[in-house]
Amino acid sequence: MSPEQLAIVMFVGILVLVLAGVPLYLSLAFLGLAFGILGGWAPQVYTQFTHRMFGIMASEVLPAVPLFVFMGAMLERSEVADRLYGSLHLAMGGLKGGLAIVTVVICTMFAACTGVIGASVTTMGLLALPAMLKRGYNIPLATGTICAGGTLGILIPPSVMLLLYGPMANISVSRLFMAAFVPGLMLATLYLVYVAAACLINPSWGPPIPVEDRRVPKLQLLQSISINMLPTLFLILAVLGSIFFGIAAATEAAAVGAFGAVLIALAYRKLTWQGFYESAKSTLRITAMVMFVALGATLFSGVFTALGGCKLISSFLLALPFGKWGVVLVMMIILIILGMFIDWIGILYIVVPIFTPVAMELGFDPLWWAMIVAVNLQTCFLTPPFAYSMFYLKGVSPPEVTMSHIYKGVVPFLLLQFVGIALVIIFPQLSLWLPGLMYK
Repeated sequence: MSPEQLAIVMFVGILVLVLAGVPLYLSLAFLGLAFGILGGWAPQVYTQFTHRMFGIMASEVLPAVPLFVFMGAMLERSEVADRLYGSLHLAMGGLKGGLAIVTVVICTMFAACTGVIGASVTTMGLLALPAMLKRGYNIPLATGTICAGGTLGILIPPSVMLLLYGPMANISVSRLFMAAFVPGLMLATLYLVYVAAACLINPSWGPPIPVEDRRVPKLQLLQSISINMLPTLFLILAVLGSIFFGIAAATEAAAVGAFGAVLIALAYRKLTWQGFYESAKSTLRITAMVMFVALGATLFSGVFTALGGCKLISSFLLALPFGKWGVVLVMMIILIILGMFIDWIGILYIVVPIFTPVAMELGFDPLWWAMIVAVNLQTCFLTPPFAYSMFYLKGVSPPEVTMSHIYKGVVPFLLLQFVGIALVIIFPQLSLWLPGLMYK
């Protein structure tokens, strides 16, 4: 077989192994090693792997990954979301769909405090889902709101995905963070508009809480909201504000965020040695997973590139008779299809080195292109069969909530996700305005 044919078989092999249940990092590493040997580069493969592994471990940006993950883990155990949900639950429960609206708001705030989605979906599944079911909310609406709102954590900074994307595409992580802020809030707004409209058209989907269940003095309610919201807002401003104003780089801001999360847990009297240990353990597990996938993917991409796979795919895309926007559409569809079967980390390391040069060859801004890819990759948490947010939610749901409820509830939000991708493509300033203001 020619090197190009080996590259095609190698690419197809990823889907086959993942569908067979082989862990992604093992699939990537095995294919990289096996096809490197088949290509006749056994010594070079070993040398390349060690060099690339050292390059990843020596990165100045990647230390921010465990710090942001730890920040999210500490906030989860400090019960910030619980307190905030309880306050906003009383304040907005009188609206039609008020609890679902509160869920999206909390998910958005939680997304700005953690770079991973597992904590958001699980926390809101334990917190918001029982409350909505108790009030007679439409089950698909309730589950879809939690799944979609929880995925905002992968896009709204600080985002682990953007931390990994930056070094691969030679783009400043600080610029990526600022570029993702408006698209992330735009998606949250789309979710809020849909929930409000759906409950306005179908009041039975989100009935308001009876007045007698939310009788709290206004001053007491205001104090409760302030006490529970201000620490979270301060942490968000400390992390993102320090980046925006050039006070700290992403890694330094991550350290500030991790320390701030510990202080919040201490202030709420939730800082225990057991909680600290569990947060550190969770951070270690998630960071190790990210690193293993990154190492496997870098071996895979190195061999795939050496076999001519990147040039082959680039040539194919550039030769399509659809014009540059048609090529963009094809690449978006490829990302969505891959997101149905492969974890976002693997997609990132496989696709970014291939698609980014194509986008630049077509004359697109690399920062704008990064945002399109980032918004697209968020869909991989919502597209079955391997939609992790659905699995997280199902794991903490009551027995009456079935997977069919979750699938049905996610569909409208998935369509909104596609609308979000289209808006970022049509209006580049959604992602370029804030970084331009930052560096101006």
